[in-house]
Amino acid sequence: MLTIYAVKVKNNMEEEEKIKLGISIGDLNGIGCEVVLKTFEDSRMLDFCTPVIFASNKTVSFQKKELGIEVNYHGIQEASKALDGKINVVNVWKEVPTVTFGESNNEGGKYAIKSLRTAVNALKNDEIDALVTAPINKNNIQADDFKFPGHTDFLAQQLEGESLMFMVTDELKVGLLTDHVAVKDAPAAINAILIRNKVRTIEKSLRMDFKIRAPKIALLGINPHSGDNGVIGKEDDEVLKPVIKEMSDAGHLVFGPYSADSFFGSDSYKNFDAVLAAYHDQGLIPFKTLSFGKGVNFTAGLSKVRTSPDHGTAYEIAGKGKADHSSFKEAVFMALQIFRNRKEYQELTENPLQKQRVRR
Repeated sequence: MLTIYAVKVKNNMEEEEKIKLGISIGDLNGIGCEVVLKTFEDSRMLDFCTPVIFASNKTVSFQKKELGIEVNYHGIQEASKALDGKINVVNVWKEVPTVTFGESNNEGGKYAIKSLRTAVNALKNDEIDALVTAPINKNNIQADDFKFPGHTDFLAQQLEGESLMFMVTDELKVGLLTDHVAVKDAPAAINAILIRNKVRTIEKSLRMDFKIRAPKIALLGINPHSGDNGVIGKEDDEVLKPVIKEMSDAGHLVFGPYSADSFFGSDSYKNFDAVLAAYHDQGLIPFKTLSFGKGVNFTAGLSKVRTSPDHGTAYEIAGKGKADHSSFKEAVFMALQIFRNRKEYQELTENPLQKQRVRR
């Protein structure tokens, strides 16, 4: 069944030029290539975008043969040569990498970085319009010239803007004050400047990327029960509450802090357009519980659009043909929809007379 994003995109297809969608291949020993190829095994996907995969002909040929996936592709040397109506594969490397499904090793990390770097350069040079990244392993990607805990941090360095890890579905959107930070370090990393920046980034993204004119945002407490008025930690009273009041008084629709343990189970999240969690697991555990396989990781706040599926390399099933490509497919449609929404927003804000067309 085609997702809702496909329906939205298809309605605009005849009016706009097809989007060139770049795809970094991720860890070759994981399920990245599998979910990419399974997504575009459905030929209807070529109606929505022109896929540009950053890997190599030989790598894709090996993976499709091993996994029994029937797709045809067109090999090119640079993204600017991509053909509409084809699955395009940019030959980032000429050698044949050793693939060891299910193992985390330097080889997997090395080629994941090569694919990502080339894809991001193409994005920066407007050779592709948006980027979807297949899963990488945060350990084996570390190198002398690549010391980032994940995609988000690397993209924040490469692309303009204030990056925000934003987990999204149609019904639920969760951002993080701190993302790949140890739990013990998270409270100290949260300060007034960080909170203001993250709230403003979410607000801008909700308006520009999701067509929400007056975004309403909930902040979750740092401590259990939001500190119980200082009984269980003072960070909520001393850091969160003053900033929330300040921003609320300035006209921002920001509320909280809410006790995280009951916020999702009571469906309170449905009263807001987005939720800002204090740290990684506080936001991602409920998000993935409520929407696993349907969620998308979107890096909000950057000058370019990047999405990814809500799962990792899944080494335990790699090479077995068992990977579910639903989340990757959602990431594709989300990237296309956000790209179109952002383009429309820019056009409308350049012409104030058309602003009334932006709807909630």
